[in-house]
Amino acid sequence: MKVKRWGILGILSALLVGFSLILLIGRARIGVLYDLLASDPVYYYLVAGLTFVGGVLGLIWSVSSLALSVAGPMDLFNQPPSDLIWKSRLLSKGPKVVAIGGGTGLSVLLRGLKKYTSNITAIVTVMDDGGSSGRLRREMDMLPPGDIRNCLLALADDESRMSEILQYRFKNGAELGGHSLGNLVIAGLEQIEGSFDRAIEETSKLLNIRGRVIPSTLKNTNLVARLEGGNILTGESALSDHPERIEEIKLEEEAPPYPPAVAEIKDADVIILGPGSLFTSLIPNLLVDGLAESLKKSSGKKYYVINIMTEPGETEGMSAIDHLKVLSKYLDPETLDYAVVNTGGADEELLDRYAREGAELVEPDLVNDNEYGIKPLMADLVDTVELEGKRTVKHDSDRLAELILGSID
Repeated sequence: MKVKRWGILGILSALLVGFSLILLIGRARIGVLYDLLASDPVYYYLVAGLTFVGGVLGLIWSVSSLALSVAGPMDLFNQPPSDLIWKSRLLSKGPKVVAIGGGTGLSVLLRGLKKYTSNITAIVTVMDDGGSSGRLRREMDMLPPGDIRNCLLALADDESRMSEILQYRFKNGAELGGHSLGNLVIAGLEQIEGSFDRAIEETSKLLNIRGRVIPSTLKNTNLVARLEGGNILTGESALSDHPERIEEIKLEEEAPPYPPAVAEIKDADVIILGPGSLFTSLIPNLLVDGLAESLKKSSGKKYYVINIMTEPGETEGMSAIDHLKVLSKYLDPETLDYAVVNTGGADEELLDRYAREGAELVEPDLVNDNEYGIKPLMADLVDTVELEGKRTVKHDSDRLAELILGSID
């Protein structure tokens, strides 16, 4: 953190000041003081030792107090200066990571990544049309802020406190009921700043995030799915509420990529797709014009994080290799270097509840010598968290980030 060099410089500077004072006091006065102290060796070394220790402690105290005085007004979250130095120095030297997805899955990954690097860019889908985000999208003609909000909070320095505030949902009122405070903040900033991307930037500053969150496109469009039986569904919220498997998915209108997203992908050392809902969080980003091609051209290492659990209405009954088969329709499988596959399980009571809801653990059937030439990274990545009042299976943020970043050559 470049602390030692400044410490040595401080000590040398203090010695120079001391030497200059000796010259100013004069040889005669220094001689009298020396003779007085030297008359008693015990007293001489005691005074010398106490003076040295007092000087060192005083120097450390003064420098530390100065750092606290300077850093205090800038520290919005009451962090010690040592943490600020660590974040600004060490994390800024971490790899450039681009994480692509949406929903809660992407935010889980970001929580782990931010402990290793601050060079993170989250590229987030903006196709959601349900809940608070969908209402704001229809009423204010804006892009849905929900997934963006979750990613911003995941990268915030003080996530626990800010999550409590910005994830709060209003319970009463015809207009406010069901809206999250964070969504309304982003909506308000969009009107103040004049654009959705500027609103995200301002929210990022408010939360002091480690990294950057950007949309994959600024085009306000919808997902359109063709089911196995031939039926057509429009809108993300409709895709998880049907009994038939999705045959194909596309965008209602062509969507140009957000230029910074293409630039970040080009410069990335590591690109991670997922975790997240295959049809509603991951593939929508690949449907944006040119984004899949940008992924293929990037020289960074590329990972696909396969979900731990299947999802009713989207990936019901699908194994790890099945996920790759679907993904290969929208992204050249040669683009990917690794597929991250969970091998862990959960307790029977929790799995029984998932089974009643039509979900199960994704079978880890991806082998080393597979048809796609993708190297599997297999590990127990299961974590359980309380989400909306019930226990939920999620990836363990720390183990997932460590597994991916630890595999970089």
